[in-house]
Amino acid sequence: MKKIANIHPGEILKEEFLIPFGLSAYRLARETNIPPTRISQILKGRRSITADTALRFSKIFGTTPDFWLGLQMEYDLREELSLKAKEIKAIRTLPSAVHIS
Repeated sequence: MKKIANIHPGEILKEEFLIPFGLSAYRLARETNIPPTRISQILKGRRSITADTALRFSKIFGTTPDFWLGLQMEYDLREELSLKAKEIKAIRTLPSAVHIS
């Protein structure tokens, strides 16, 4: 089975929001009061979506902050799993009778 590439939220921001809305990164920065360098780094996949950024993106694009944080969380989990898959696989699963409270 072919593995699907892990897509950074910055790519989704660009392809699904900036392009369709006809927004430049600079205008998004200006409209949301986010520093242009932060927007640029997100678009390049070098910076994560923070709670602050998620709130601002949700307001301008009419989404929810959870949407943006969910994209980031999914990306981070996939990245971490790709780095530590062997180590994670080696951890045994406790029997279902054992409950941790």
